[in-house]
Amino acid sequence: MKRNNVVVGNPVRSYVLDTFAILCYLRDEDGADKIEHILTEAQNKRYALYLSWINLGEVYYIVIRREGADRAIRVLEAIKHWPVALIIPSENDILAAAEIKAAYPLSYADAFAAALAEKNKAALLTGDREFERLQVDGRVHIEWLPA
Repeated sequence: MKRNNVVVGNPVRSYVLDTFAILCYLRDEDGADKIEHILTEAQNKRYALYLSWINLGEVYYIVIRREGADRAIRVLEAIKHWPVALIIPSENDILAAAEIKAAYPLSYADAFAAALAEKNKAALLTGDREFERLQVDGRVHIEWLPA
């Protein structure tokens, strides 16, 4: 049901994509079908998707290293057209990520994905087992992709 252009009755699910999820989708690995479904649902306004520019930068440099700069630019431009909110971290976001990095053994880029998920009360979509402790501690809900 719609009321004033707002869908009523079905709450929007929220997800944060991390570097692992993006690369999984780009490489058509196990779990890519789940990401494709989530992207489709986001396109249809059923899901909200978030991606930190820090994680997008990580994807960019990984693709440059493995497939070259031309491919990395194409990937970057494609992702910019996905139904994903690309988040430029604020001062508070940077400090939240730094606090997560200080408390948990994960990469700095992964800390941005975790902080973004925590801030938006969104599920973090990943297969990176470095996030397990955050889920165990109740900081972030993880939707696991095959590792």
